[in-house]
Amino acid sequence: MPGSANVAVTACNVDLRIQRAGAGAPLVFLPDAHLGAQWLPFHDRLAEHFDVILLEHPGYGGADAPAWLDRVADLANFYLDVLTQLDLAQVHLVGAALGGWVAAELATRNTARLKSLALIDPWGLRVDGAAGIDLFARSDEQQLFDLAFDRKKTEALVARILAPDNEDALLKGRTVTAKLGWQPRLFDPALGNWLHRIDVPTLIVWGREDRLLPAAYGAAWHAAIPGARLVWVANAGHWPHVEQPAETADRIHDFIAHERVAP
Repeated sequence: MPGSANVAVTACNVDLRIQRAGAGAPLVFLPDAHLGAQWLPFHDRLAEHFDVILLEHPGYGGADAPAWLDRVADLANFYLDVLTQLDLAQVHLVGAALGGWVAAELATRNTARLKSLALIDPWGLRVDGAAGIDLFARSDEQQLFDLAFDRKKTEALVARILAPDNEDALLKGRTVTAKLGWQPRLFDPALGNWLHRIDVPTLIVWGREDRLLPAAYGAAWHAAIPGARLVWVANAGHWPHVEQPAETADRIHDFIAHERVAP
């Protein structure tokens, strides 16, 4: 089980929840909006090779959203402060969905503390003509099952997320997600203009059966980031790190090892 701690990020007046396990080079994981900071088998697999640091976005997990949080860019700047405050360097930054969007925004700003970047089905771009699912037109349960390829494989996880004692956290998280991604839907029109600034080795991981953001989105991210590598995960929807945790973690580890980006 990972160790857990709350860290006060004084520059932003936030008590940041951190879960940490493993040893080796630091790997910081920024989660998606729906699962939040749940420690998963995916993280256990990564912790066989890395010091895995799982962060929880402000405004999620039952916490109140800080007054300064209006845009994904605010989270990107916040995590730059976090990396500095935790004195982390040579970081392998990994983000999924919303967390991938935040990680990409961060990397367009400053990669001084990064060693590599891995984005798992990130939000943030729009591909004209590639129809996906409008999450904001779906119920909480429908959203969660829309994100999965194999409904049966994720039923227990969905039940935990929708448990009555999580109702307050769900409402707060849904409110923050709407604030960040309601209009325009889950993307920043300016982001594509700046992805060329990402100057660390970058891996794009995409669930082959992603219905929220179909395969064309993976190709668009691959084309937008110089030198990026794109890998597909079969039998996975928008949650390859949940539905295929070992393969997804191994793809990230192999990329870091083969690109010789580890310290």
